[in-house]
Amino acid sequence: MYMKKNRINQRQIKFLCLEDLVPDNHILRDIDRAIDFSFIYEEVKGLYSEIEWGKPGIDPVSLFKIVFIQYLFGIRSMRQTIKEIEVNMAYRWFIGYDIGETIPHFSTFGKNYARRFKDTDVFKRIFTQILAEAIRCGFVDASAGFIDGSQIKASANKKKATNEIVEKQAKQYQQQLDEEIAKDREAHGKKALKNDDDNTPNPPETKNIKKSTTDPESGLFHKGEHEKCFAYVANTACDRHNFILDFEVGAGNIHDSRMFDGLYGKLIRQFPEIQVIAVDAGYKTPWIMKQIIDSNRIPAVPYKRPMTKSGFFKKHEYVYDEYNDCILCPANQVLPYSTTNREGYQEFKSNPDYCKDCKFLNQCTQSKAQQKVVTRHVWESYMELAEDYRHTPMYREIYQMRSQTIERVFADAKERHGMRYTQLRGLQKVKMQVTLTFACMNFKKLATWKRRKGLLAPIFPGYLKEKSQIICSWFQFITKGTLRFA
Repeated sequence: MYMKKNRINQRQIKFLCLEDLVPDNHILRDIDRAIDFSFIYEEVKGLYSEIEWGKPGIDPVSLFKIVFIQYLFGIRSMRQTIKEIEVNMAYRWFIGYDIGETIPHFSTFGKNYARRFKDTDVFKRIFTQILAEAIRCGFVDASAGFIDGSQIKASANKKKATNEIVEKQAKQYQQQLDEEIAKDREAHGKKALKNDDDNTPNPPETKNIKKSTTDPESGLFHKGEHEKCFAYVANTACDRHNFILDFEVGAGNIHDSRMFDGLYGKLIRQFPEIQVIAVDAGYKTPWIMKQIIDSNRIPAVPYKRPMTKSGFFKKHEYVYDEYNDCILCPANQVLPYSTTNREGYQEFKSNPDYCKDCKFLNQCTQSKAQQKVVTRHVWESYMELAEDYRHTPMYREIYQMRSQTIERVFADAKERHGMRYTQLRGLQKVKMQVTLTFACMNFKKLATWKRRKGLLAPIFPGYLKEKSQIICSWFQFITKGTLRFA
């Protein structure tokens, strides 16, 4: 038999405090016990005025905890976050506000960002502090690093754009590559490339891009089956346990391999114990493989499908003879060295007199001159070494862990923490969003692991003793007859 609920009990007065309304197993309780957020006072020191005047300001810890709630629970905007805090007792308790206390206006953080936090590294320092706590507890296993990139859809209409001609950015390793090319040409008895011998700079190369009029700092992203859109990209590194170690944020039209250098440099400085770097096929380039191997680390990479037309010989079927410095084609003909071009590729060319009568000509080349040209990068030996590591069972297993590590990080960030898109505009604000999102993901995992290991701080020290004293005082007050209820 059902029972009709009497709602009159909702109007009765009960003696409760906010602490009683938060469940003991709530994630915010674990987070509050796992991390002492008082370090934020030191991080924002100097960003606030030392002179007391006007209306009292908001506690910086409470202000940042409001933002943490937004990114921790994937709430779409600060306006909605304030609405949620107003009715959620756990949220109120976490930011340190009482039941009847007025929650700050949703524009408060935006004003503080514009006046205090803009162009500072306070958000990155908070991220670093949380990661340092995870390292101190021994939760971070950086013996292997997993690197990948993910797009963040920008708040920009792809139809509102202009076509612009911009200069191509020079490769960060261009000087090293030029030196390697010069050595290779000299070793083969070739002259220096034009403009290299007289130190005359080459004219800058240009390209045509689409630039958003809504968010000019975003970039047009298009990859595979993805729809074209203006976006940002976050290149991220994590450890074996999915703790985010570091990241780089850039426009969506910047390739992952171009953002690798900055991220990798910071990563090995902070975590010199890294032995293996697992990356996907987008990072499998001669420069990146050289960079990893030269730093005495092992690249864990996948098989990269040859970009060859169907029905034609694959590149691996043309064998390089290191002793004679030539290429042997499938018809056992020799392709001697010809030159080394500006891109750093050695060119080996066949003899057209042999090729025109070859039975494999239609599987080899469609050149009108009936000449096959095979290229080999001056750093190709690093690619070959990376391919050898790929066949090693240990490194193959590490690469396969990407689906449980870095790919899981992006999945959680997008599905649970609102990083699939951004409502902010401008690179600096998007960096702030990514930093706070990854910081929240790290301290959420830190709190969970501390609870499992029994490392959480005691619940509200002194609270239980104080509560029992209050109850006893009220009991004595009532039993003496001082207080009577009708």
